[in-house]
Amino acid sequence: MVIGVPKEIKNNENRVALTPAGVTELRKSGHTVYVQVNAGEGSGFEDEEYIQAGATMLPTIEEVYGIAEMIIKVKEPIASEYKLIKENQLLFTYFHFASSEDLTHAMIEQKAVCLAYETVEQSNRSLPLLVPMSEVAGRMAIQEGAKYLEKPMKGRGILLGGVPGVKPAHVLILGGGIVGTQAAKMAAGLGASVTIMDVSLPRLRHLADIMPPNVQTMMSNEYNIRNLIPTSDLIVGAVLIPGAKAPHLITRDMLPMMRPGTVLVDVAVDQGGCIETCRPTTHEDPTFIIDGVVHYCVANMPGAVPYTSTLALTNATLPYVLQLANKGWQQACRDNMDLQLGLNVVDGKVVYAGVADAWGLSLTPVSEVLQEAEMA
Repeated sequence: MVIGVPKEIKNNENRVALTPAGVTELRKSGHTVYVQVNAGEGSGFEDEEYIQAGATMLPTIEEVYGIAEMIIKVKEPIASEYKLIKENQLLFTYFHFASSEDLTHAMIEQKAVCLAYETVEQSNRSLPLLVPMSEVAGRMAIQEGAKYLEKPMKGRGILLGGVPGVKPAHVLILGGGIVGTQAAKMAAGLGASVTIMDVSLPRLRHLADIMPPNVQTMMSNEYNIRNLIPTSDLIVGAVLIPGAKAPHLITRDMLPMMRPGTVLVDVAVDQGGCIETCRPTTHEDPTFIIDGVVHYCVANMPGAVPYTSTLALTNATLPYVLQLANKGWQQACRDNMDLQLGLNVVDGKVVYAGVADAWGLSLTPVSEVLQEAEMA
């Protein structure tokens, strides 16, 4: 298979979808890999490393899209890329369709095969291609939250862990999944007083068993959230519904209940956000303030630590990339239900329920498009 790796062009996105080590593995299986010049520069991988691994470097993004049967990316295509995508071209990347109607309709119009990292799902309901970036984002949520609690950043002027004789900050984490767990570990390690909320009692029992004494668990509901936000200094939104919009757990009317300088970090912003007043921001301009409350809503948080993020992501994606390249997407998705669940849009048809529900589109069973592909 001919595989293309374009340079990411989203604002301050320094990750790359394939490392030189990944190129080596694909070449060993007989595949051809084209990488755009400087694609790995932001992550610390030089063009020469890709060349030594067996890749062919192409100077422009247009050439990469033009030659590849499968495009591997990190972030969803942006508007300037839409017309570069060919009919039946396989795109393997994070899409988050439920948060972008324009992107959804563009991929339908281009008749691409869109396989989304975030909905590849194992039989135990885990999301193997979301986990590594969720781990990074959860840890970064605390790192960034601590920074924006500083007074020069318009925060409350509180040190997350306090000092002897001075109470630590209180961190409220909404969601006990991968992001929430990693955020709680980081906040607890810095000495903060942490409350983590979830709707699953078994999950709360598990978290209560593994977390240190400065982490408390609580059932997530509106009553409990409203009770805690007036005394919370940092609130992390860590709610995920795979492939669908996140519910709004912090609503607009709750902001006046918070103290000025409270910091909100919405890690779910690329799925619509679980904080109603959040909107996607960038690493260049990461925050805005409403009612004195600092909102940090960067949609590609792991892009700020691209070396760590790229290695973590490709460790998870490469086995799936090899399956797709070795078998073709149709056979790979028939053989592996994990990959089949990753299909979101195929040949102009929406095949993932969360995307169809988000934008009121008709849903085509994925089995139908796989059958059509087999007969073609």
